[in-house]
Amino acid sequence: MPFRRGTCRRPGPGTADHPPGDTVSLSGRPRISNRPRIPTRTSAGSPRTPGRSRAPGALPLIGHAVSMLKDPYGFFGSLPAHGELVDIGIGPFKATVVTTAELTYEVLKDDRTFDKGGLIYERTREVLGDGVVTCPYKDHRRLRRVAQPAFGTVRQQAYTRLMSEQITRVTGAWTHGREIDILADMTTVAARTGVAAFFAGHLASPELSKTPGDLATVSDGVFRRMALPAPLDRIPTPGKRRYDRSRARLRGTIDAVIADYRRTGEDHGDLLSMLLATTGDKLTDTELNDAAITFFFGATDTIAITVSWALHRISTDPELERALHTEVDTVLAGRAADHDDLEHLTLTQRIITETLRMYPPIWIFTREVATDTELAGHLLRAGTNLVISPYVLHHSTATYADPERFDPSRWEGKALGRVRDHVENGIIPFGAGPRKCMGDVFAMNEITLALADIATHWRLRPVDPAAVRPAHGAILGPVGLRLRAEARPPAGS
Repeated sequence: MPFRRGTCRRPGPGTADHPPGDTVSLSGRPRISNRPRIPTRTSAGSPRTPGRSRAPGALPLIGHAVSMLKDPYGFFGSLPAHGELVDIGIGPFKATVVTTAELTYEVLKDDRTFDKGGLIYERTREVLGDGVVTCPYKDHRRLRRVAQPAFGTVRQQAYTRLMSEQITRVTGAWTHGREIDILADMTTVAARTGVAAFFAGHLASPELSKTPGDLATVSDGVFRRMALPAPLDRIPTPGKRRYDRSRARLRGTIDAVIADYRRTGEDHGDLLSMLLATTGDKLTDTELNDAAITFFFGATDTIAITVSWALHRISTDPELERALHTEVDTVLAGRAADHDDLEHLTLTQRIITETLRMYPPIWIFTREVATDTELAGHLLRAGTNLVISPYVLHHSTATYADPERFDPSRWEGKALGRVRDHVENGIIPFGAGPRKCMGDVFAMNEITLALADIATHWRLRPVDPAAVRPAHGAILGPVGLRLRAEARPPAGS
């Protein structure tokens, strides 16, 4: 059945506020519409069936919670075999998983009908409040308009200088033969860059030094708490107490920074100063806290995880490593990369894109149906929770040949900015539609600079590649990844 525009309908007047042309490919034609939607196959190779059904294996009272916690990627990866829309249960919460790229885009392009909400966002709001990522449709346009200038071209150039400084600071301390916890070091780079970009006036704050650990704690807690029905989610287990302490400390730290900025009135040239100086739509202290912690959260874990996965794949592929070293030696000739070099590091960016395909950091998120509507002819009542999984889409054989193979060459000749801007090619690491992540360029720049700098000076050897596995959490990070650093000779020597 070919993809049709207008398969998502809702009663009453009005249309979604989203950029025009989102369904158009580089050639000007719908990318997915020319491919039959059924029959297709899942990443596991089992036939995909059309329509809507309930996922098998639900247990009394807890539904699919055990399956999701035990093997979340396997569980969600199996769902396309049961239909385009698959109903699941997690304790008392019910949700419908959208399993195809076509229907995913229908949902993401219409944020009025399919609003932010559902299981994951209920938990995420415990940490981020109603920032631009988690806020409902009614608040999103105003908050995005206020924050968008922070990601303009001039500021991006300034951010790349901060990124390079922090990358050099961390990797410059490596020594030949040292065994490295790469995720920990890349988290340090990303966290320090986030602090410098967003809270430059408090770089030396001892409270901010605890923030990376707190972010890791609450990130893990969001996923685990999602599967806990009330009142179990309120039991003061050790994990719950750690989660609450980290959440409170994050909020308190940001509140203290905001109060100090307001007291001094000094412009530190950072994101928080810009938000405080905004004219017109002023932000309350609560909105500032939500905005600050949202951006800091988004600029840490996802960047560190993507760099780490990319280095893992490079370290296990000598041919890819040699090609990457050739590129950085040619483009950079041993010096540190700057903003003007980014467009020339083409293989580096293909490696990153393929990493985001195989290991999308935000591998699952939810939406809530705001009003009765239809999706591909199936009635969805207001209040229905929808689940979107970039991981499932990115590993689908309906879109990718041999999707479990890490292959940066699949992106050769493609405009990668366009690829990542849309559901085109079935890849949505930064989301899509009006709620697409506004920090995507920031993230791509930092990841590119980190890979280029490391490849210029180091070879990284896997310590135990068989021990590396994806973490079970709200963010798809690597567990057990350790690399041994070997110094490279200077380029041209």
